[in-house]
Amino acid sequence: MDSLDQQLIGLLRQDARLTVATLAQKLGVSRGTITNRLRKLEDEGVIVGYTVRLRPDAQPELIRAWMSIAVEGNRAREVIASLLGEPGVASLHDTNGRWDLLAELRVAHLGELSQVLERIRLIKGISHTETSLHLQTHRVG
Repeated sequence: MDSLDQQLIGLLRQDARLTVATLAQKLGVSRGTITNRLRKLEDEGVIVGYTVRLRPDAQPELIRAWMSIAVEGNRAREVIASLLGEPGVASLHDTNGRWDLLAELRVAHLGELSQVLERIRLIKGISHTETSLHLQTHRVG
């Protein structure tokens, strides 16, 4: 994946309903280029589907988890690009300390969580992960 693919995925993550024409205009390329890139990303399994995002409080039954991720060497960009294409990843954050990345995972049931964890652990460039289930949020004040 090159920077155009990453920019394309970024735009789709913000709004998966953007038209090919709008994507082409925003990225400064032809509609044919966008169509070809989307087909390639789908065929390679980078884009595995399109979805709707809801407010967290609109889906109280969702299972949320936090995955800490250690990345091998200088493979952070490659790993980030792969994680941005994973539908179970709701948000992704750079961190410092023991872990390189922190991914918020949101799934409908434990079986889906298991599948997401398996797909993430197979991403080349990830050396270690640690996952914790989100049980409750406490607010101060």
